[in-house]
Amino acid sequence: MLQIERIKLELTEGETLLRQKAAAALRIPAGEIETLQIFRKSIDAREGVRFAYTLRVSVKNEGNVLKRCRNDRVSKVNETLYRLPPPVRRPEIPPVVAGAGPAGLFCALALARCGAPPILLERGWPVERRRQDVERFWATGELDPESNVQYGEGGAGAFSDGKLNTGTRDPRHRFILENLTIHGAPESILYDAKPHVGTDYLRRVLTSLRQELVELGCEIRFGHRLVGLEIKNGRVSGVEAIGPAGKACRLPAEQVVLALGNSARDTFAMLHAAGVPMVPKPLAVGVRIEHRQSDIDLAQYKALAGHPRLPASSYKLSCHLENGRGVFSFCVCPGGQVVAAASEPLRTVTNGMSHYARDGENCNGGLLVSVGPEDFPGDGPLAGIAFQRTLEERAFAAGGGRFFAPAQRVEDFLAGRPSTGPGIVRPTYRPGAAWCDLREVLPGFVWRALAEALPILDRKVHGYAHPDAVLTAVETRSSCPLRILRGEDGQSAIQGLRPCGEGAGYAGGIMSAAADGLRAAELLLETL
Repeated sequence: MLQIERIKLELTEGETLLRQKAAAALRIPAGEIETLQIFRKSIDAREGVRFAYTLRVSVKNEGNVLKRCRNDRVSKVNETLYRLPPPVRRPEIPPVVAGAGPAGLFCALALARCGAPPILLERGWPVERRRQDVERFWATGELDPESNVQYGEGGAGAFSDGKLNTGTRDPRHRFILENLTIHGAPESILYDAKPHVGTDYLRRVLTSLRQELVELGCEIRFGHRLVGLEIKNGRVSGVEAIGPAGKACRLPAEQVVLALGNSARDTFAMLHAAGVPMVPKPLAVGVRIEHRQSDIDLAQYKALAGHPRLPASSYKLSCHLENGRGVFSFCVCPGGQVVAAASEPLRTVTNGMSHYARDGENCNGGLLVSVGPEDFPGDGPLAGIAFQRTLEERAFAAGGGRFFAPAQRVEDFLAGRPSTGPGIVRPTYRPGAAWCDLREVLPGFVWRALAEALPILDRKVHGYAHPDAVLTAVETRSSCPLRILRGEDGQSAIQGLRPCGEGAGYAGGIMSAAADGLRAAELLLETL
């Protein structure tokens, strides 16, 4: 198999031309190409706007073709394919996986396919019921603390843009993408340079993945919150959970995977009290910034904005201020909406979400400021949670209750005056926006950093600091503010306890969390 990079197509050219362009790069007749696969597709907007492809082709006598074409864009494919570990004998005491987000689901999938189906505990509910609970919250402001954007099947990613791009290289990533498509995700995620599933497709994927897990022998217990560990002689020996209607249950367990989400605050407190080693770590907080999607398209695509073959455009921005703070965009959702993502009463949290089509009127993204443990009130591994909660409580109060989110136009924010209503950008947040001065909500070092960064970022994407762009507060759940320590064997100092994923502080996003869940399963299977 040969790989050909940097094959370009104009917007007026169809993909039927790819075979011809590949043959030209290889200097062979098109008929000698036996198979052709799009391995990666991206948009090159540096000089005009074109599609850029990486292709994989098979030809006869590929060694001779490679030698003869003398093209630095052509190389032999040499990659390591990920395979699950060999099967094990089914253990008498099944492993327990706590959390059904990306880390927990892919950990459970690997264990089950390798002969050790676990008991999967999830404090929230299946995605069908969870969706109803979330929609009711957005419509009425009535929060279910156990079934919301943070808790439930699929984790926080189930109500997001479903972005699958990652900055790390890992052979597990291809395995994850292929299995998502097996369970109903669009095949475009296998080759898009910036793949995303969209919250609508993610719901279908989750129900299909759940069916496979059950068929492989997994016992899935929804509505079960982990509330205690049993530890004997430095090893985990069991777990305690609270099930539906407050019913307590105990499970014997010699291997427990902690695949918690970054919002499992009560569980972190329980683990800390039980003596599980953990340390604080940096995070980022800020706001969501919302623009009209057409304005972002114009800034990125210029005269070609609105072309029917071009997707809704995105951006990735960052700057470092003189005081050492970093300000950056996060989780950009083209054609999406800002969503209420609270998981605790009296605390307002925002996030972003979009469907696969990304066909909404607005584009939104996190605009975050780096925060270190030195900024937290007090010491200890739970200090970052206290910092997050303080911001969320301020936002709830500024919203006037009912989980309305404090909001402000960028022009007013930079001028230091409260907003009284929207301009041309209509906020998408539900239950609703409460117009105010965000300087009274955010810590001084946060709002000052945002005010300094907005003009800088506007020079990178024209219109980013548009007067009518809307800032909605507060975004605090971009990452976990602590790390549950583990060794090279994947275990905590308490043997048999295996922290992994985003809530343990080892991942950031769907792909890295799922990959870390697979890694936890591999190490657990070695032990078995």
